[in-house]
Amino acid sequence: MNDPLTHRVDVTPGATALIDADRDERLTVADLDAGVERTAGRLATLGVRPGDHLGVLLPTGRTAVEVVHAAIRLGAVTVPLGPRLTPADLAERLDRAGATALICDATTEADAVDAAAAVDEATVPVVSVDDPASGATALSARTPEAVVPHDWGLDSTLFVPFTSGTTGRPKGVRLTAGNVLASAVASAIRLGLDRAETWHVTLPCHHVGGLTPLVRMPLYGMTVVVRESFETDAVAADFEAYDVTATSLVPTTLGRLLDATEGSLGPSMRAVLLGGAPATGDLLDRCRDRDVPVFPTYGMTETASQIATATPAEARAYPGTVGRPLFWTDLSVRSEDGDERPPGEVGELVVSGPTVAPGYLDDDRSAFGPNGLHTGDVGYRDEDGRVWVVGRTDDLIVTGGENVAPAEVTEVILTHPDVADAAVVGLPDDEWGERVAALVVPRDGVDLSTAAVESYCRERLADYEIPRTIRFGDAVPRTDSGTVRRDAVRDRLK
Repeated sequence: MNDPLTHRVDVTPGATALIDADRDERLTVADLDAGVERTAGRLATLGVRPGDHLGVLLPTGRTAVEVVHAAIRLGAVTVPLGPRLTPADLAERLDRAGATALICDATTEADAVDAAAAVDEATVPVVSVDDPASGATALSARTPEAVVPHDWGLDSTLFVPFTSGTTGRPKGVRLTAGNVLASAVASAIRLGLDRAETWHVTLPCHHVGGLTPLVRMPLYGMTVVVRESFETDAVAADFEAYDVTATSLVPTTLGRLLDATEGSLGPSMRAVLLGGAPATGDLLDRCRDRDVPVFPTYGMTETASQIATATPAEARAYPGTVGRPLFWTDLSVRSEDGDERPPGEVGELVVSGPTVAPGYLDDDRSAFGPNGLHTGDVGYRDEDGRVWVVGRTDDLIVTGGENVAPAEVTEVILTHPDVADAAVVGLPDDEWGERVAALVVPRDGVDLSTAAVESYCRERLADYEIPRTIRFGDAVPRTDSGTVRRDAVRDRLK
């Protein structure tokens, strides 16, 4: 695989490739290609070569897009990093990834320099795309070299994104060029593809949900709209102003958009890929009533994004399902002994196929078995093959010998009219081993009591499923991709 942008510039050089919504700036494919060529040439003068690991600490925007494609053109492996990480966390990831350079901008330079200095037994040069203020090297000061686009093998590592780390140490995932291409094909088959596709990226580009559209843009020939951060009114305005046809959202951001707008999120919107956390029945009902074309999806960093995705018709007819596995993806439900469970029976979801990464950094294959990747997610498939995700193997609550799926309890709490958000985890209990505990966020202006939540749950849940500990907060701790940070919730409840 060559840099897909070199192919796209030969086919449709005048088409709009990128819109920077923060600056209302439009770039044609030729404009973007020229920027990528300059960036790649400047990185080459710093010694960035095929196989090098390039740390990227940038907010979502035009510069990040150019750097990602410049790395592909050079044959360097992109290690996307979250701008909200502490220098200590950044240093740990740089060290584990074996980063040979770190790209930053004015907003992240100070943390980048501190992180690079803290990497054990390594010198990681820090390069800023802006005028340096904290000791980084200025990329713009370099005179670009001529660059020959790298020829990628399908089994070559293209990206090393890190997992969210909601329950433990984040893992660096070795996504190959083949993983990313297979995911792009399978996603297009399930979602369809508009000839004038305009995909709005609201997720950070250090997550696969925000990163993969940047690569799919030249493959599909679509336009990508980028915005540095999610601001409800600004994103809603983008949908109208740029005739957005598709976007990826998490339930929290979709809920905010529905609260702030009327109708179906813009006349051109045809696909809202909804993932990161389970979609509640209430949210899906609101989408149905307002004709929002929502595709509930289940995916992982380890699978370059989607594993299974429901169509809007499936989401309406079978609330809670994430649909069927994508093309090429095999998903089975397994017992602890590895035996396949029949339809309707709960077990661990195990995935195999060309989108599944070959492993983690340091050749860690602890999650991989003879049947594929053990996702750590618990769920089942119904008689028609639809997939239902009910929780995590490491988050299943065992109280008095009974198994409780936190997702099912959370779903009930979220149907309470005075509840805006909630998360359910298990806490240690001397008598029962574990107790069900809930962190609840009331709607604005509502005085919600523990007794009211408990009474509501008692009418809808088995006795052992009712939360014994209920506390209230302003927000549920979540990752940038919308996943609940269970350890943080557990610590707060303790």
